[in-house]
Order: sequence, then C-alpha cells, then structure tokens
Amino acid sequence: MKQPLTLNINGEIRLMLVEPDYSLLDCLRDEAQLTGAKKGCDEGDCGACTVLMDGKPVTSCLVLAHSAHDAAITTIEGLAGVDSLSPVQKAFVEHGGLQCGFCIPGLIMSATGFLQENPNPTEEDVRFAIGGNLCRCTGYARVVEAVMAAAQEMRTTG
Repeated sequence: MKQPLTLNINGEIRLMLVEPDYSLLDCLRDEAQLTGAKKGCDEGDCGACTVLMDGKPVTSCLVLAHSAHDAAITTIEGLAGVDSLSPVQKAFVEHGGLQCGFCIPGLIMSATGFLQENPNPTEEDVRFAIGGNLCRCTGYARVVEAVMAAAQEMRTTG
C-alpha cells in the first residue's frame, strides 16, 4: 500500500505516494520524473544510479525511498543552473570524459561528492573515489583528468 513521502530533491520539497519497499532510484525516476540517475545493475555494483544524499554519494538503487525523507537529495539535474554547468560537468565535457553517457551522471555525482570532501586530491585519490562507478567506454583516463581539472577549477573559483 502506497504511503505519503516528502522528499527534498534538488532543493525542492516534493510530496508523493510510494510503496514502502520502493527504492530511491525508482522514486526519482518514476515519481519525480528525474531520469538522470540510471538503473544499471539494480544491485549497487555499477554506480550508474549515484546521487548525493546530504552531500555524500550513494547508490540510490540500494536506498529505500522512505529512508531518505529527512535527507537533502541532489541529482545530476540539480547540480547546475539552467544556463550553466557545474565545474565537474564542465570538466567532463572539456576533457572528453563523456562517451555513451549511461554511466556519466553517476560518475559526475561521485566526483562531485568526493571533491566536496577532498578539494585537493591526487590522481590515486580520484581513482579510488570513482572506483564504484563502472564504465565500459572510457578507460577512465579522461574521467580522472576531468575530475582533477574540476578540482583545480573549484579551488581557484572557490
């Protein structure tokens, strides 16, 4: 039986009705119509569904929607303004960290949460931080370059 749920998604309070066993990913995609987080493995292994929950990257397929009721949820759609990209999004474009696009929202969200905690990472730090995000296209070199460039940009622009 569906139950009322209030979520803070991208700074907007949203009221919806969801089943008690509904994942945050399914809630975001099906109820909130935010499809940036992708359903990959649905087991928390691929990272395609990564969003920020209170600023920390989480695999939203493993989070029950009702357990997120007190959290601030940020999706790829909420990272930037209408006419701008976040520093991480911009760096992914500029450094060719994009391929097919399926895993990219999760990679960007993992990198964003990581850089908020560690603004001056090493390449090894970056590789560890994105280790839970699987990509079949890139080989990760350009992704790491993009995250390092975003870190630099974020440090200089504050």
